[in-house]
Amino acid sequence: MDHIRIAFKSLEHHRDLPLPTYASNGASGMDIRACVEGSVTLNPGEIRLIPTGLAMSIPTGYEAQIRPRSGLALNHGIGMVNSPGTIDSDYRGEVGIILINWGNSPVVIRRGDRIAQMVITRVARAEIVVTGDLDETDRGTGGFGHSGME
Repeated sequence: MDHIRIAFKSLEHHRDLPLPTYASNGASGMDIRACVEGSVTLNPGEIRLIPTGLAMSIPTGYEAQIRPRSGLALNHGIGMVNSPGTIDSDYRGEVGIILINWGNSPVVIRRGDRIAQMVITRVARAEIVVTGDLDETDRGTGGFGHSGME
């Protein structure tokens, strides 16, 4: 397993919250917590930007992917509008999580609640080349559902 260094800066309003942590040795994502003052109610269909109180420095060649938490999705219908969210290596501002309530009932997000998970991944830069021909595959130009059930 690769290990890289991610530097976190706790912003003033993050003072009492823990930094992102892995919940177990096998966890691929670190838990990210809500840094709201008190609590925020997310009504059905509502989209809110939830602050984390964190800024970070990610090494060039990596990104942080912000993903929804499965327990929030299953138990409350809470997800992320832009899933996964991407934190680029050159971004130094506060990380915010764009949550949506797809459920039928209001959900209260409290300060310190685990609202997302962050996975650090390598990034490859593509070299764009224009060509008149593409290599052949078994699938060819088959579109949506082409490789699925018949």
